[in-house]
Amino acid sequence: MTLPRSVRIAALSLSAASVALFACSSSGIALPPFDGKLALGTWGGDNAGMLVSDMAMHLTVGCTYGDVSGRITVAVDGSFDVAGSYMLRAYPVAFGPTVPARFRGQLDGATATVTVTVDDTVQHKTVVEGPVSVKYGDQPRIGPCPI
Repeated sequence: MTLPRSVRIAALSLSAASVALFACSSSGIALPPFDGKLALGTWGGDNAGMLVSDMAMHLTVGCTYGDVSGRITVAVDGSFDVAGSYMLRAYPVAFGPTVPARFRGQLDGATATVTVTVDDTVQHKTVVEGPVSVKYGDQPRIGPCPI
């Protein structure tokens, strides 16, 4: 069965638009097919970076960082909420223990927006890092940390 000419033209136009959109993306790296989890690889943004492997996720926000064990599952609406640990006093040298933290985020295409709520058990207060936005395939752009 041959498709009507108008359908073939629409399909070609959609394909051309997809190629053009990919070619114009800032990172030039295509997001892998969605498997229900955050994509493996490097995610970068202003003053933030996220590395996702099949065993862990590492998030750097400014001069602090945190970790989550395992792959992060993303809900149908793009949200995620996982427990991990965080190092608030990381630079110039790590000082003190890692403390409990919640990593909450929203995935929108190739961009993830993440907020970390840290239970600072050392100073007995709650600290919020973010929200920060990181894009899949971009390099983190983190400024110098004070010494």
